[in-house]
Parts: sequence; C-alpha cells; structure tokens
Amino acid sequence: MSKTKIESSLKGTFACLPKTTRGRPIVINGDPKGKNFLYTNGCHVIIRDIENPAICDVYSEHSKEAKIAKYAPSGFYIASGDISGKVRIWDTTQKEHMLKYEYEMLGGAIKDLVWSPDSKRIAICGEGRSDFSKVFMWDTGTSVGNLTNHHKSVNSIDFKQTRPFRIATGSEDFTVGYFEGPPFKAKNNMKGHTNFVQTVRFSPDGEILATGGSDGVVLLFNGSTSEPVGSLGEKAHKGGVYGISYSPDGRQILTVSGDKTAKIWDLESRSVVNEFVMGDQIDDMQVGCLWQNNHILTVSLSGYINYLDVNNPNKPLRIIKGHSKSIMALAASSDKSTIFTGSFDGHINYMDAESFVDDEMQGKGHSNQVSDMKIVDDTLVTIGMDDTIRFSSASEKKYGSAVTKLDSQPKSVDSCGSISIVASISHITVFDGEKKVSSTKINYEALSVAIHPKLTEVAVGGLSDHKLHIYDLSNGSLNERIKLEVQGGITDMKYSPDGEMLLCAMDDKCVKLFQLPNYPIMIDSTGHTSRVTSVAWPPNSQYFATASIDSHIFIWKAEATFPVKNTSFRAHPNSQINRVEWLDDHTLLSVAQDALIKKWNITY
Repeated sequence: MSKTKIESSLKGTFACLPKTTRGRPIVINGDPKGKNFLYTNGCHVIIRDIENPAICDVYSEHSKEAKIAKYAPSGFYIASGDISGKVRIWDTTQKEHMLKYEYEMLGGAIKDLVWSPDSKRIAICGEGRSDFSKVFMWDTGTSVGNLTNHHKSVNSIDFKQTRPFRIATGSEDFTVGYFEGPPFKAKNNMKGHTNFVQTVRFSPDGEILATGGSDGVVLLFNGSTSEPVGSLGEKAHKGGVYGISYSPDGRQILTVSGDKTAKIWDLESRSVVNEFVMGDQIDDMQVGCLWQNNHILTVSLSGYINYLDVNNPNKPLRIIKGHSKSIMALAASSDKSTIFTGSFDGHINYMDAESFVDDEMQGKGHSNQVSDMKIVDDTLVTIGMDDTIRFSSASEKKYGSAVTKLDSQPKSVDSCGSISIVASISHITVFDGEKKVSSTKINYEALSVAIHPKLTEVAVGGLSDHKLHIYDLSNGSLNERIKLEVQGGITDMKYSPDGEMLLCAMDDKCVKLFQLPNYPIMIDSTGHTSRVTSVAWPPNSQYFATASIDSHIFIWKAEATFPVKNTSFRAHPNSQINRVEWLDDHTLLSVAQDALIKKWNITY
C-alpha cells in the first residue's frame, strides 16, 4: 500500500479586533513608513495593512497577555510588553519574527511603551511593586536614568522625538511626570488634571506636550520646558479622554473620548475643526486613535476600528469589524461562499470566504455565548448560553424572530433537512423547522450530537457517563438503540458525508472512528496532547480533521490502518482551537480562543 502524504499551508488569516476595556485606553501604533498599524489582543500582536486590513500578520510568542506593541523608528524591530512585565523585542523584516531580546522590567502589566527617536532606548510604564516606569537601552536592558515620580500606576508614556530628549508620563495619581536626560531624571510633576491621566503625547516637532485625562480635559505644555501653555477648550470632551494623536505636520490634534466622539483640533487656535459623533451606545465609546499619513483611525469600545472622513464627519469611510472575544462556533453557508462565526460575548458575524470582508448579523441576537451553529439550505441554527435556540436567514444575514427557550443549557446542535436536534445538559430536543416536536429527558450530561445524513439515527455523546448513545429517529421521536462504553467524554462528533462512519472527539485526547452499522472501532488513537475539541469531514469522506486545546490540528486518513496515518500542524499558537470546518476537500477553516479565523490549504 502506498503511503499517503498530507501537507498543509496557511491560505489566509482574518485578524481579531483589539481587546478593549471600558474606562481604559487602547494604544494602536503605526510603522514609520505608514504602511501598517498594530495592536494587541490576548497573547498576540496583530499587524495589519492600513490600506487593506484583510492583509495581516500575527506575532504569537508572548506567554502572557500582551498589552502594548510599537515599532522602532528605524522600522526594523517591534517592542511589545505583557501583563507579567516582560518586554520582547523582535524582528519585523523576516516572516519568523525572530526574538532579539527579552527583558523582565516591571512587576506588573506594561500599559504603554515608546522608543527614543534614535531607536536606541525604550521607555515603559504600567503597574509595579515599586517602579511604575523605566527607561533602558534596547540592546542591553541597562537603565538610562530614574523615572520614579509617581505613587500610583502609570497609564501612558511618551518620548520627545526631537532633541533635547524628554520623557513624559501620565499617572493615576492625577499628575504628569516630566523627565530630562539622558540619563533621565525628574524635572517636574505637573498638576491640573482632577482624575486619572490616561494619555500623554508629544507633537512631532516636540514643541507641544498634550495630556488627556478621565476628567475630559486636554492640557497643553511646552514640550522642551514643561511650562503650561493652555488647554483644548475649557473641557475637550464630556467624557474621559483616552487617546491623542497628531496630524503628520503637527498642526492638528485628534482626541477621542468616552463621550462617544472624536474631535480634530487646530493647535494654534485651539478650536474644533471636525467633530465625529460615533454613535449612542456604550460600545460606541472611543478608547484609542491613530493619525497615520492620510488615514485617521479610532477604536470603539466594541473593538471596531473606524476610518474617519474629514469631509463627511457623519459617516466613517470604513469600519473594520470582527471579533475581539473568543470564537466558539463556526459554520459555512450551503454554497460555502460565506463564513458565520459566533463568539463568547454573543456576537454572530459573517464574512466573505474569499475577500475576508466581515460584518455583523443585524438585529437582536443571543445575550450570552454562542455555543454552536449549523446551516442547512438558508437556515442558520444557533444555540447559546442564554438557553435559547434561534433560527435565522443565512442569506438575509439578520436574526430571525423565532426564539425558543430550551429545557436546559444547550451544548451542541446538528441539523439535516428540516430536522434540528439540540443536546443539552439534561434533555435531547428535536425541532422540525422552527417547531419543537419532542424533548427527551436524559440522566447523563449530553455534550455533543450528530444526525445521520439519511435522517435514520442520531448519535449523542455523554460527558458524565462516558458513553456513546445511538437513537433511532422516527417522526421526531428518539428511541435509544445502542449504548457503547467509550471511556471518556465525547466533546464533538460527526457522521461522514457518505453516512458510513461516525467520528468522535474525546476529552481524554483520543479520536475514535466507528464503522456503521454495527459500530466496530476503525481508529482509536491518541494524537493530540490534550482534550480534542472539534472534528470535521470534507465532502469526500476519505480524510477528516481534528482540533484540540493543544493548539494543533490533525489531518487523518479515514481507514483502519496501523500505525494510523495523520499529519499535524500548530494552527493557533498559545490558543485553544474551538472549531474546524471544511469548505471543500482541500480548504479547512479554524477558529480559536485567540478570536482569529484561519483558512488552510490541505493537499494529499
């Protein structure tokens, strides 16, 4: 028998949105050439093309949540900091992003960092045991002075980009620190804010230092002397100011606020040039911004990235949508042209499978985590931790009005023809269309369900009893026919498209493949190093994919051989994979806790 060779390659990645927190700024940064911008989410640094945000790169080597990342002015390196106080400096010119240096600098989360204009020094700030900010040489980690001037956490830091060098810090003690150097030492501690200082930024020419706070005030200081020179209006915003960015020529300044607006100010007259009202919902609060060449970007609390239009303040040029929280559910439309994803926060989005252009479902959806979804013909069936099942139109891309409360918390759903079956903690519920036709009480916790493609039987995976339950399906009723001991909880299961096999994912790292109709085991193998979370079949029924919390995907050949033929690849570094789905025999989708959507090319 000839050996089957299976290979995989990444076809594309749809990036997650920035991770945001109400009342806290999010820092996005641009590269010196003006081509890319970057931000963080979880352990990942996301780099996106500013002209075409569908083009992205992901750096995933932080072991803890990354909070901030910025390009060196030289453009050759990026420095990123995480919640453990570590700074990683890595290469931007190679695809592998080789690590250059790593330093542990603070005893807590790094909230902001900045390079000196000569790319030789890095200043950081955040939370610590005694120090809240530091400045050090990028290639040795040695200190270049003392930035101790605050008694509470420091939220923001900036380097004056012209000589003489200066550093400014903004703290939760309501003050702005000002340091001269190198070596740097405190010169002034400026007061004026009545709440947390959230952002401090020097103008490109170094003449102005602007500071924004939770009090809605933007104060202006002389960048070289720290002398106060005024403010942007009596109060720049009605809510806290979370971001400041200057126009390339330094004549205008962009501010964003929790009052759900962004404003462009003329620095000389200190008057508003443009005001952008971004909405009236909590998620429309503005928590970050970037002015890069002709692109003016703001970040909403929802994580959405808005491209502002100075000629039409009422409507952004573009809004980048997506997920900022873990993606828990995945399905493709019947024609495989559209991908639907459901997230931990209850959002359902859809995207074009080729262009990766993303948008959100319209209307009122689930109020909690979307646990699973299936599409048959034009019907999108979704279940959530709000204990409901919803039936929506996949083509209209809006939530349907049909919402049914389930008898217990749903874990899995499968659909075939007009039939949908929900596996819940203590019930198996059958729907015909949107109508509930039966509900079977069970004495084991159901974790997964699959319907045979010929609608003759239903498989249910038990968590508490470690059994595979096979039910006959007739006129919407279920009658248990087979009960098999499987020595583990079944986390996911799928019948092969040809109806001849049943594939099960196990919480004990195993993958089990059964042959119908009598269910002898064809494959019983431990390939993954941790719990298997998802399984999927391509249309040809000859291979299958499995995914795990070990961040790997395995591709297996569906035949009873020993040793088992498979290949694996690390699909989502440092992240649990939640779902995989085939678009065709050679194209596989994966989604994970990292909120990324990846498309893979599989060749045999």
